[in-house]
Parts: sequence; C-alpha cells; structure tokens
Amino acid sequence: MFSEGFRPGPPRSYGPVPGVAPAAGTRRPRHWPRVFLGGLTLWLISVMVTLLTGNPNLVPTLVLLGSFLIPVTFVAWAFERWRDEHITTELVVTAFVAGGVLGILGASLLETYLLGPSPFVYLGVGLIEEAAKLAALVWVTRHMTRRHARDGMLLGAAVGFGFAAFESAGYALTAALTVKGLSLRALVETEVLRGLLAPVGHGLWTAILGGVLFAAGRYTWSVLGAYLWVSLLHGLWDSMNSIAVVLTYLLTGSSWQYGLIESGYVPDPTEEQVHLFTALSVGGLALVSLLGIGTLLALTRGRQSHG
Repeated sequence: MFSEGFRPGPPRSYGPVPGVAPAAGTRRPRHWPRVFLGGLTLWLISVMVTLLTGNPNLVPTLVLLGSFLIPVTFVAWAFERWRDEHITTELVVTAFVAGGVLGILGASLLETYLLGPSPFVYLGVGLIEEAAKLAALVWVTRHMTRRHARDGMLLGAAVGFGFAAFESAGYALTAALTVKGLSLRALVETEVLRGLLAPVGHGLWTAILGGVLFAAGRYTWSVLGAYLWVSLLHGLWDSMNSIAVVLTYLLTGSSWQYGLIESGYVPDPTEEQVHLFTALSVGGLALVSLLGIGTLLALTRGRQSHG
C-alpha cells in the first residue's frame, strides 16, 4: 500500500513523557553537578568583580548567589534521586520558595512576640522554627492526594533549604554592613560558613519531619516525637557555642575566673581554653549533624524495609 520507493523507518522517539516515570534500568541524567558548578563559577566571578570595582550594587547579586547555591544544589540532588511521577518540578519549586518564605516570616513573628531572655531561648527558637516550617510544608502540600515517606522527605527538604537560603541571605547582608562601611570579607566568610553547614541544618531537620508526617498520613504521636526531636537538634545546634563556653570553664576554669563570672564579667580565656572551646564547639556540631543524618538514614531504611 506504500508508494514505490517509500519504506517506513523505525518509530520516532519523542523523549520522556511528562508525568510518566522512566522504565526500570533507565538512567536519568544528573543536572545537580551542573547547577553547583555553574552557580559556584558565577559566585566566584561576582566576588572578584566586586573586589575589583568596589561597586556596592553588586552586593545583592553576591548575597543571593552565595546564599542559594548550596540549598538549590541539594534540592536538585534530592529531586533527581527521590522524585516520583506525581512530584512535579513546580511543586518542589513552590515548596522551596513559598514554603521557605512563609516559614521564615512565621518564625520571625513568633520569635519576636514569644521569646525573651532565657537560658532556654535556643530551644524555643528550635520549637518555633520547626513548627513554622512544618506549617509551611502542610500548606504547600495540602492538595496532594498520594503521600509517601519519600515524598515528605523531598518536599520537607525543599521547604527547609528554602528557609535556610533566605535566612542565610539575611545573615550575609547583616554581616556585610559594619560601622566601618561595607565588609566584603565578612559577607564572603558568612556565606561560605553557612553554605558548608546548610546540608546538616534546616533542610535535614525538615526532611526528617516531612518523612515521618507523610508516612503516618495524619498527626500522630510519632509526628509529635519527630517534631520534638528535630526541635531539640535545632536548639542544640544554635546553642553549641554557649554550651562549649560553659563546658570549657567547668573543665578548666580557675578560681579567679569563677570570681569574675560571679561578678558578671566574662574572663579572658587562656590559650588552652581557646583550643578546648574550639574542639568542643566543632565536636558538638559534628555530633548533632551525625544524629540528624542517622535519623534520616534510619527513616529511609525503615520505609524501604516496609516496601
């Protein structure tokens, strides 16, 4: 029935169909390394150009690139690793942007009106900020009909990293504004430090909470337990410098230092105490990070063992 000289060719491939998961064994392309390397290159160029020109108009570019680089990279990595066919790019972006903004605004309001000077202020910060991120996650995912623990981890991580990105931008801008003028060094140091610590902070804690919430399907004691656990990790993380100072003076303090502390003064530390403080603060942050990572791994393996 074909005209002479015409032969049908092989079926034409139109690429993956949106909303349909790739066949088993199909390797998905990885985009997150390009996101990271491209963003890092742009940030380094921005730092060099700002140093060379001293142009303050470049500061917002520098702040945004540095604050969003690691959070966006980790969300891209998690999306490529954990996504299901019903988790769309639009939903992840909404969780990152809208969830992050709503979380940080809600936390700021609650901390302003509910918290005051107290030895437990950092625990209060943890309880408020984790509750704000949880509320943002619930709002962003309110229309989802299918919920799995893995989806909760992914979307929780997106909300948490969005919160971290906007919070880091604020810290970086604040660090840059000094009494002596614009401090580019302080801005860059703040962005590098917070970028390195971002993967074991807000994104990790909200991923744990989202995974437990989606696995339970409703508000249960397990969700409450997970909320209190990540709030405790959050509070310990924020208070680690204060804890390290107290432990340093308890372990190595002398009578004259105790006398100054009782009088309301902070004594100058010895060289040995400076080294001990650094070891305790870094070691404490490492311990909190390991507890968070271990919790997420246990949650992931528990979900896999149950099918």
